[in-house]
Amino acid sequence: MLARVLSSAVLGVDAYVVDVEVDIRQGLPSFQTVGLPEVAVKESKDRVKSAINNSGYRFPDDRITVNLAPADIKKEGTAFDLPIAVGILAATGIVPIDLLNDYILLGELSLDGRIKPVKGSLPVALAAKNAGLSGVILPSPNAREAAVVDRIIVLPAESLGELVDFFNRLTPIAPRTVDVKAIFARTPAGGKDFSEVKGQEHVKRALEVAAAGGHNVIMIGPPGAGKTMLAKRLATILPPMTFEEAIESTKVYSVVGLLKGGQALITRRPFRAPHHTISDAGLIGGGHIPRPGEVSLAHNGVLFLDELAEFRKNVLEVLRQPMEDGCVTIARALTSITYPARFMLVAAMNPCPCGYFSDPHHECTCSYTRIHRYRSKVSGPLMDRIDLHVDVPAVQYKDLAIPQDGESSAQICTRVTLARQVQSERFHGTGIFCNAQMSNRHIKACCRIGREAHRLMERAIDQLGLSARAFNRVLKIARTIADLQGSQDIALEHVSEAIQYRSLDRNTLFS
Repeated sequence: MLARVLSSAVLGVDAYVVDVEVDIRQGLPSFQTVGLPEVAVKESKDRVKSAINNSGYRFPDDRITVNLAPADIKKEGTAFDLPIAVGILAATGIVPIDLLNDYILLGELSLDGRIKPVKGSLPVALAAKNAGLSGVILPSPNAREAAVVDRIIVLPAESLGELVDFFNRLTPIAPRTVDVKAIFARTPAGGKDFSEVKGQEHVKRALEVAAAGGHNVIMIGPPGAGKTMLAKRLATILPPMTFEEAIESTKVYSVVGLLKGGQALITRRPFRAPHHTISDAGLIGGGHIPRPGEVSLAHNGVLFLDELAEFRKNVLEVLRQPMEDGCVTIARALTSITYPARFMLVAAMNPCPCGYFSDPHHECTCSYTRIHRYRSKVSGPLMDRIDLHVDVPAVQYKDLAIPQDGESSAQICTRVTLARQVQSERFHGTGIFCNAQMSNRHIKACCRIGREAHRLMERAIDQLGLSARAFNRVLKIARTIADLQGSQDIALEHVSEAIQYRSLDRNTLFS
């Protein structure tokens, strides 16, 4: 007898519907799975057999063939255990087939029939909605994650026996629902705040500009100046995530399996800070079984690279494409996978190996050759994709001794959010979300400057050696500064401040 059960698999961060076809024929006992199954999928036969027997049902001693269609895409993971088991029970007449075409089933089976959680529940729920199905049946720990998708039914299942009773209409399963507005309302405030940072007012201002326009930023200064402390607080001044952004980020974390137990949505902007020993595959994604990297886990958030020059050069170079395109494409022989990677890059580094080059209070012990070798690890093309260059000097005692706290993250975030709203209205319908993403065409339309500002830019290019690419970066930054001040036009003081944030172009540190 033949039975068909709907399941799903994840490709990249999106899911597609998989037909699990189970055919049972008389013959020598065998269990064969076809349709490009990986090792974990092939091993499901042992888990399925034990789960069926231990749930009180008879496993057929016949020839069983399981086909996972479409058969030209490799199937991975343990989520096919449940649909295969239900398909076998349907083919033997224990489960009626009238409801099987209405739901997507997924779940890993333990040997006693309990249903264990799997990865990728949110993309699967979205695939069920797009396919016009009634809903999904999945492990109970994954139910809240899938329930954020509206207009589908999410049924949490605890065991194979419970699911058989549901299909036989003996025991109902209550659908799981979540209140998305309540989830956003309960989003905890970050433990870090800009008010804790003493001094460094010009650096705080630069980070505010970076957050308002979505600009990449690099901070250069001696050890102990507060670079890491400032970077870790940048996410607290970014505008709140929209529901669409939360769905995008949650899909990535769902596929990787990084959602905490019972967590439905990622509602705080991600902050990822990988160690400098990370590989290129760990940073942008890939591997034998492709999975998202740190740039995708930082999607809609911040990617912080501390001690930038300590990263291997080949690792840094792979950042250039995702920084430009906002996505990562990993090509394999059978398929090509694309992961989202729209993030703010925040980098920090010392000016030299010892950290005290140009520090008035410490003597630098590095030779010119050593300094040049240290700085050359960061290439010109990568630096060209970083908008703001900020010098972070050592904090003076008078700043540390100030008893009152500085401006809070909430106050800064209010200004940043207002500036982002202006940009959202300006670029509505263009696929651009912030000033940092502007192309040359948008720069010409949105970044017009007056005669005095043109003269200032001319002097900056002639006297400070700013490149033509730096010219466009300055205009983008000036547009963001004007947005922060609520100005429709870019004034002379906006351009003047923007030029100050191109310090590496002035001193040719990375030439």
